[in-house]
Amino acid sequence: MKKYRLNIEGMSCSGCEQHINIALTSIGAKNIETSFRCGVSVFELPNDVNVDKVKMVITQAKYQPKDIEEISLQKNVELDHQAGYDLLIIGSGGAAFSAAIKAIEYGAKVGMIERGIVGGTCVNIGCVPSKTLLKAGEINRLAKTNPFAGLQTSSDKVELNSLMEQKDELVSGLRKQKYIDLIEEYGIDLIVGQAKFVDENTVEVNGKNFSSKRFLIATGASPFVPPISGLKEVDYLTSTSLLELKEVPKRLTVVGSGFIGLELGQMFHNLGSEVTLIQRGERILKGYEPEISEVAEKALSEQGIYFVKGAVLERVEQKGEIKKVYVTVDGKQNVIESEQLFIAAGRQPNTKELNLKAAGVNVGSCNEIKINEYAQTNNKNIYAAGDVTLGPQFVYVAAYEGKTVADNAIGSLNRKLNLEVVPSVVFTYPSIATVGLTEEQAKEKGYEVKISVLPLDSVPRAIVNRETTGVIKLVAEEKSLKVLGIHIVAENAGDVIYAGTLAVKFGLTIEDLTESLAPYLTMSEGLKLAALSIDKDVSKLSCCAG
Repeated sequence: MKKYRLNIEGMSCSGCEQHINIALTSIGAKNIETSFRCGVSVFELPNDVNVDKVKMVITQAKYQPKDIEEISLQKNVELDHQAGYDLLIIGSGGAAFSAAIKAIEYGAKVGMIERGIVGGTCVNIGCVPSKTLLKAGEINRLAKTNPFAGLQTSSDKVELNSLMEQKDELVSGLRKQKYIDLIEEYGIDLIVGQAKFVDENTVEVNGKNFSSKRFLIATGASPFVPPISGLKEVDYLTSTSLLELKEVPKRLTVVGSGFIGLELGQMFHNLGSEVTLIQRGERILKGYEPEISEVAEKALSEQGIYFVKGAVLERVEQKGEIKKVYVTVDGKQNVIESEQLFIAAGRQPNTKELNLKAAGVNVGSCNEIKINEYAQTNNKNIYAAGDVTLGPQFVYVAAYEGKTVADNAIGSLNRKLNLEVVPSVVFTYPSIATVGLTEEQAKEKGYEVKISVLPLDSVPRAIVNRETTGVIKLVAEEKSLKVLGIHIVAENAGDVIYAGTLAVKFGLTIEDLTESLAPYLTMSEGLKLAALSIDKDVSKLSCCAG
C-alpha cells in the first residue's frame, strides 16, 4: 500500500466527503480521510492501482481532482481517553489554542500546560497592548503636528498611567474572551505549572506526571538580552517592562532597530519622549528592500527620531536615574544619555526549562526547536509551532502552524507547512508592509526581474492626506510579469498588503493588477498605480485612468 494526499475542488459539505469516499473505495482505497473544509483527501492505495485511476473516479463523481502526492505512511492515532491525553500542549498562546480547537474537533482529549498567564505573547504583552498604545501615540502626534492649515490642535502632557490602565482593561477583556473562556467552551484540561519532560511520553508538572500520545511544544519566545558590558548593573527595559511604564520618560534610548525597536521607539516619541535608536548596521531593516529601508528611515527621521548607525556598543552604566550608553561610531566615542534604556535586540525561544534531552528533542544554535515540513521534531510524536521554532514570529503564522499540527498529529493528514508567502507588517507611522520576494531574493532564485518603484507622492490618497513620504515597490518576473513581491511604506500599508498577499500567492500578473478596478482615493489604489508604472509614467495620467 502507498499513501496519497489529493487536493480536490468542488466539495462544499460533509455529503461531498461521502461521495469522495465512495468513489475512492470503488478502486480499493483504504483508510480514507476526506475534508471538504480543507479540500483534501488522504488515503492508502494498493500498489497496483495507478493514480490516474484516482483522478478518473473523482472526475466521474463530478469533482475536480488537482495535485496528488505520495506521502509517508503514518499510523493513525487511536483516540483513547482512558490512557492519558491524545494531545498535550505546552503553552497557551496562538499556536496552542489553534491546535487545541482543531484537535478537539477530531475528537481528541486535549490538555494544555501553562506556567504563567493564559494567552501567550500576542494578547498579553505583544500585539494587543503595543498596537493600542501605538494608536494613542499616533493621535497625540497628530494633535501636535497636524498638516492642515486652519485646524487648531494641541496636546498637553500625556497621562501615561491612564493609558496603561485602559490598555490593561483591553488586554484583560480580550484574554478572557479569546482564550480563557474557550478552555471551558471546548473542554480543554488546563494544567498550571512548569512542564518538564520525563521521557518522550511523559511530562512532569508540579511533581505530577502526565502522559500523552502526542505533544505540541508552543512555549513561544521572550526578549533576548545580549551580553553588554555593565548591563547587569543598569535598570534597563525590555519590550515587556516598557509597556508597564507609568510615566513618559523625557529621553529614551533604544538599542536595536528591528520592528520591535522601531514600533515602540516611535510610540514613545509620539507620546513625548526624545528617542534615540542605536544600531550596528548602516541602514534599518536590512533584510528589506533598500528603497523601503531608506524611505522608512526618512519618515521617522522627519518626525524627530534620531538614529545612531554603524555603532559599536562598548558599555553601559547608570548614574542615579541617568543611563549612559557608550558607543563608537567611525572611530569616535559618543555617550548617549537618557532616563530610560530599552533593549530591543530580538527574541529567544522559551526552551530552557523543558528538559528536552529527556524526550530526545533536538534544538538549534539559538536553542530553538527544529522541526520538519510537517512541524515534527526529530521525535515524530513531538511537534512544535510558533515562536519557539524561531520561524516567522507572527501570531497568524503560529495559529496556522498549530492547526497544521492538529491535522497531522491527530488527523493524520500529513499536511506540509507552507510559509512561502507570509505577509509582514511593521506598525510604525507610516507603516511598513511586505510580502513575497525582494528584488535581490528573486535574482538569487534565478528570475530575470522587472521592478516598479512608485513614490507615494504619486498616490492620490497620500496627496489628500498631506502625508507623501512613502513608496510602493513591485517585483515581477520579466517575461510573464507574474508578481513575485510587493513592498510598501505608507499609511495603512498593513491593510493593503493582504491584496498583495493574494496576488503573490495565486500568481497574479502585473496585467491582472492593472485590469482590476481599484477604488479611487484609497491607499490600495497605489498597488494598481505601481503596476501601471511598470511601463507608463503615471504622472501623465488623469485620475483613475489606466
